[in-house]
Amino acid sequence: MIKILKNNYKNSNSSPVQLSSPHLLAIEGMAKLEIKSLLDRADYFANLDRHNDTKSLSGYVILNVFFENSTRTRVSFELASRRLGAEVINISVTNSSIKKGESLLDTASTLNAMKPDVLIVRHPHSGAPSLFADYLDCSIINAGDGRHEHPTQALLDAYSLIEKIGDLKNRNILIVGDIMHSRVALSNIFAYQKLGANVTVCGPKSLIPKSIESLNVSVETDFRKALKNSDAVNMLRIQNERMSNSYFPSIREYVQQYGLTMSLLNSINKEIIVMHPGPINRGVEITSEVADSDQAIILDQVENGVAIRMAIMYLLAAKLK
Repeated sequence: MIKILKNNYKNSNSSPVQLSSPHLLAIEGMAKLEIKSLLDRADYFANLDRHNDTKSLSGYVILNVFFENSTRTRVSFELASRRLGAEVINISVTNSSIKKGESLLDTASTLNAMKPDVLIVRHPHSGAPSLFADYLDCSIINAGDGRHEHPTQALLDAYSLIEKIGDLKNRNILIVGDIMHSRVALSNIFAYQKLGANVTVCGPKSLIPKSIESLNVSVETDFRKALKNSDAVNMLRIQNERMSNSYFPSIREYVQQYGLTMSLLNSINKEIIVMHPGPINRGVEITSEVADSDQAIILDQVENGVAIRMAIMYLLAAKLK
């Protein structure tokens, strides 16, 4: 895998731009310079021998608290923490006092009493990480909150795309699928735009929020037309767990109109980078043939997630000193 960003850091003692906040809650409020600093630091970590990683967070305690199921994000954070030398504690919400009726504020107070350095939290309700940030004396990293944002996913997506095609300025990036319920979509929009890209969203009208155009994105319901003008496409799964109503007639009809197939890609007659945040619903938003093709960088996204999260914790730790 060729690293487009390779060697941006001459040595581990380079001085990255400091983050303005002790927390990472959203991409929306971040400055372009902060995002670039995170991507540069991630590039440094990505090129380290994983058996000889820096132990710059030795002595730090990091809590992983996931109120929703997760594989990629939780494991990625744990690996990133351990490679930085931190002590990691995973708290199982299933077996916690939360299941006994404890309020979120009481949970925050309890966690604060343990005096962690960093709390990584995923929660089904938008704004929960911000509440933790108000009540805890440690850095908070949002690992996804409701329909709001998933900032670390957006950063790893941006890094993976730059790694493949270079500078995103004036590049055309397409996000397809369940835009309404996706926290990935919102964070991606903010990250790509801050890096100079043009963003288009595509999907059934019922799955595209009416307010989306206020974010200066283009809206398209014709998938093939949208693909023709794109350098990269990020396919999103249907968020069934966040739906109380039916938003389209049937899965079969959705697949026919918005499923990404190799025949569709080949018909465009240009190379388009294919992305997916996972988990993949093969045969729905994307076929196995596409997901496993050379045009897809899905596993690169997973791999790069560790370096991105190492960079985030490294830069946040600098705020704790």
